Amino acid sequence: MKITVKGDRSRSVMERLLVENVPLANSCNGKGTCGKCKIRVVDGAVNEMTAPERHLLTEEELQKGIRLACMTYGQGEELVVETGEETEHVFTTDGFMPELVPEIRRDGYGLAVDIGTTTVVMSLTDLRSGAEAATAAMINPQKRYGLDVLTRITYETESGDTGIANLQRAIIGGLNELMADVCRQAGISAPDIIEIDIAANCTMLHMLAAVDARPIGKAPYKPVFVEARRYKACDLGLHCKDDALVYLLPSVSAYIGADIVAGVHICDLKNAADNVLFIDIGTNGELVLATKHRMYSCSCAAGPALEGMNITSGMRAAAGAVEDVHIDKKGISAAVIGGGKPAGLCGSGILAVVRELVRTGMVTKRGVFAKPEDFAAGDYRRTILRYCGTKREVVLGEGKDGKELVVTQGDIRQVQLAKGAIRSGIEVLMKQAGLCAEDLNRILIAGQFGAHLPAESLLEIGLLPPVAPEKLVYAGNSAKTGAMATLLSERAKQDVEHLAAYINYIELSNSEGYERLFAKCLLF
Repeated sequence: MKITVKGDRSRSVMERLLVENVPLANSCNGKGTCGKCKIRVVDGAVNEMTAPERHLLTEEELQKGIRLACMTYGQGEELVVETGEETEHVFTTDGFMPELVPEIRRDGYGLAVDIGTTTVVMSLTDLRSGAEAATAAMINPQKRYGLDVLTRITYETESGDTGIANLQRAIIGGLNELMADVCRQAGISAPDIIEIDIAANCTMLHMLAAVDARPIGKAPYKPVFVEARRYKACDLGLHCKDDALVYLLPSVSAYIGADIVAGVHICDLKNAADNVLFIDIGTNGELVLATKHRMYSCSCAAGPALEGMNITSGMRAAAGAVEDVHIDKKGISAAVIGGGKPAGLCGSGILAVVRELVRTGMVTKRGVFAKPEDFAAGDYRRTILRYCGTKREVVLGEGKDGKELVVTQGDIRQVQLAKGAIRSGIEVLMKQAGLCAEDLNRILIAGQFGAHLPAESLLEIGLLPPVAPEKLVYAGNSAKTGAMATLLSERAKQDVEHLAAYINYIELSNSEGYERLFAKCLLF
């Protein structure tokens, strides 16, 4: 999209665009290290090309006039730029839904909300019938301050009270926007909303309540609060009935948040008669292993690769994203969200590519590219692999705007690190419970990312233990449905509070032999 911004020698184009609420990839919070905030200057004078841009942009991009918004400053009164940011994102709004009946039937409506680091999902519920009246979703507006929780915590560290206030203002503004949307869909007015129940990770809850999140980002990683909290809507700036209850579900620890507690509750894992692994995959992988006697949890830093970030041709799950790939003698076939030419690879797409490269022998179990000359003349793999200087890479074909979709050794490494983090976390929990893979009866996959992952990708690259594919169950947005349960029942609120205290949290770095285990789990 093309947009005109004010020329400003003291503020980067990124800062100008974010003020105007223009969507822009921003993994590093404008530090010039991620190379994702690409723009094209259409008209107007700008500063000279910087060293970080020359390092992060390809020669072809430089020739086309592509710049990084965080490194670009207007030198005149006005500047016209073009951004390539996708705006049609794919959201997971549905989740595992048992029959929910209001404990006390009330006149009015309530909101069940899942605030994720990346996306926000809201459900409007009739508190008399328990029926879902409308849903809406958006990209978390805090994205302008960084794509992941640690970058946003860094923003708080650098900006102090101003940063805390800005982060709260962003998410409250987003919630008010979604609230207006669901009210419009259902034909009601905002004062009809008398309760809002919110599930989110621990950092998002702190930022929603304008509570200092900085302790979460540094040892000993102790949040200000993990218990459930109750507010009045007017105290948070939410535009509904002033004295509407805002209920924040409880967390277990800094990195096992209320979204996980909500999911475990709605899936009734505390009462499970078998061994169940609950997994929510995103920038962090949150894991809960439920047995008949105990529940164990851990969090592992999967990194942004599984959400399509920090990948050479990566993007979020949006129109134009490749979500699945198959490679054989006939060539490369790709499933693209919305059809048409691909614009990039989302998380499920890059996982599928790695799966296929390992399966066809183009990537070894150690995650290293084979050499093109390792394959005989005429072998289809020889044409897919190529050298870029001395480095090897794979070309998946031509994408949107004639740009090649490339997978590099660095991309493979990103997926490998994510896979190693999650699998090692699972192994630690199973060891703690005295279980092996054969003892797992079910694996529940929850969350935005998991909803789009084929079982074959998860199993064939070894991200999950070797189990029968039919043991995998997709729970969808269980955080939202868990919040819906507490919205309809005071007893459910008490249950999630007891559950959060019951789940044992294990710090992976303190587990004996963890570094050796992690290295083993890197292997495909």
